[in-house]
Amino acid sequence: MARPRALLFDLDGTLLDSAPDLAGTANDMRAARGQAPLPYAALRPHAGSGARGMLGAAFGLAPGQTAYEALRDEFHDRYEQRMTRESALFGTVAGLLATLDAAAIPWAIVTNKALRFAAPLAQALPPLARAAALVAGDSTPHTKPHPAPLLEAARRLGLVAADCVYIGDDERDMLAARAAAMGAWAAAWGYLGPGQEAADWGADFVLAEPNEILKRLELA
Repeated sequence: MARPRALLFDLDGTLLDSAPDLAGTANDMRAARGQAPLPYAALRPHAGSGARGMLGAAFGLAPGQTAYEALRDEFHDRYEQRMTRESALFGTVAGLLATLDAAAIPWAIVTNKALRFAAPLAQALPPLARAAALVAGDSTPHTKPHPAPLLEAARRLGLVAADCVYIGDDERDMLAARAAAMGAWAAAWGYLGPGQEAADWGADFVLAEPNEILKRLELA
């Protein structure tokens, strides 16, 4: 494909390593119930699924089960209080975003995270606050893998979908990009999900680390 006019990024597992605070929230809940903490390595692969992934790993619960909704609400409340404690941008992301800004290539964030969490996180991490748009999980009637959030981001940027590439670390990100008729680049440095391989998602490119984006754009 031709060089994109804009880049759209997933948040957790692509720009932001939020797993420490997601896992910490799950272990805070276990501690409140007198249960031993789980190893970080056992929780991190589930970070891409947010509360659902953490509650599944920490308590063996899934949506639809009796206690799930109450625990999900507790998780959200606890996470909101600590979500900026240990989370940080992946190593070279700040430099990547600065290079995009210098090259006048607009970029936006499209995440399934609710705006309640996504907006404060973006403001707490200065490079993310420069995003040209932030489309959260409740910004449209649908979440990924539905294309609506990606199409909304393109609309806010004043571009058509074909002008954009979506970059994410989950198969649903690639499905959303395909459904939106955008380029689909897989962020293989992210969480990926247990037992998943980014090479199986049908992406245009599988990127091993963030600076490969600059190479694809001929900026490095």
